[in-house]
Amino acid sequence: MQARLLLEDGTLFTGKSFGAEVEKTGEVVFNTGITGYQEVLSDPSYCGQIVTMTYPLIGNYGISRDDFEAIAPSIHGFIVRRYEPRPSNWRAERSLGDLLKEYGIPGITDIDTRMLTRIIRHYGTMKGILTTSSKSVEELQEMVAAASIDELRNQVARTSTQHVYSSPGSKERIVLVDFGAKSGILRELNKRDCDVIIVPHDTTAEEIRRLNPDGIQLSNGPGDPKDVPYAAKMISELLGEYPIFGICLGHQLLSLACGADTEKLKFGHRGGNHPVQELATGRCYITSQNHGYTVNEASIAATDLEVTHINNNDKTVEGVRHKHYPAFSVQYHPEAAPGPQDSSYLFDRFIEMIRENKKQHPRKPRQIELMAATKGE
Repeated sequence: MQARLLLEDGTLFTGKSFGAEVEKTGEVVFNTGITGYQEVLSDPSYCGQIVTMTYPLIGNYGISRDDFEAIAPSIHGFIVRRYEPRPSNWRAERSLGDLLKEYGIPGITDIDTRMLTRIIRHYGTMKGILTTSSKSVEELQEMVAAASIDELRNQVARTSTQHVYSSPGSKERIVLVDFGAKSGILRELNKRDCDVIIVPHDTTAEEIRRLNPDGIQLSNGPGDPKDVPYAAKMISELLGEYPIFGICLGHQLLSLACGADTEKLKFGHRGGNHPVQELATGRCYITSQNHGYTVNEASIAATDLEVTHINNNDKTVEGVRHKHYPAFSVQYHPEAAPGPQDSSYLFDRFIEMIRENKKQHPRKPRQIELMAATKGE
């Protein structure tokens, strides 16, 4: 079946469908990863986006549930140069196309993804529509123009857990604030035997205090950090009370909470090969990234934050830490999945920060006040 991709600038791509026979609008972006399409598909940070894979062959190792970063994909569409419908991998449980059909996600293959990527790099990310319908180009253009901005916002509420739940461990108690968290973050904390309590995106500072954590993990998530001002408010109220570690959206929210500003990138950073330099050591790490916004470096000067990492490609801010409180964050993904695991040491650094803070500020014996499993109960 034929599939078409129409960008808001009028550029039309015609190819073949290999996903669900539906119509979806979204922000068209690209990912430069060679492998890891399963993790990309299931990363909640892609909510509301139509993802282009720049590597030309996708689907050749199929789909394995073990590699998912969320229970269900939340992307709006998938674009590839060449789709392989018959995977060759002993771990494969089904094909990529079967997965897309199950979750109602359109896919298009046999288009010039190099051309599409160059358009996005030159003009920036833009809205688009991916469809298998026979509607005219004029009708599709009207649909793209009328696509609600709200549809491309509020992604955090759509991807965050709605309930409080725990992943028990015997060591440090971590409250993981879920703004659209990847499973990899929880997996890294579990490796360190942390007692993790996962809470919704709109959990208040007082509700977190009742859980009596040793530290707070701010997760990744989709969209514009300024769309969730209540999260920055919660962080500002807890800053200095508990050690805090932010990842991706969590990094941006920590920066906003400290008075810095954020801005949208032209086409974002998405892939597993982004070089980041740690300023204290001069060492360069190859990192996994997925974000369309960044912290404005000039705005940091008026805050109590200092820059710890920069992107070696475009010199954007990749990490900050607070000058007085035990709090730090990075723009990239130390849990990887997909991508290199060079930066997993940051989770160890977080645990060390928690232990040092407990020595300096011993906390009272744990008394946890259970929150309602559902908001509003």
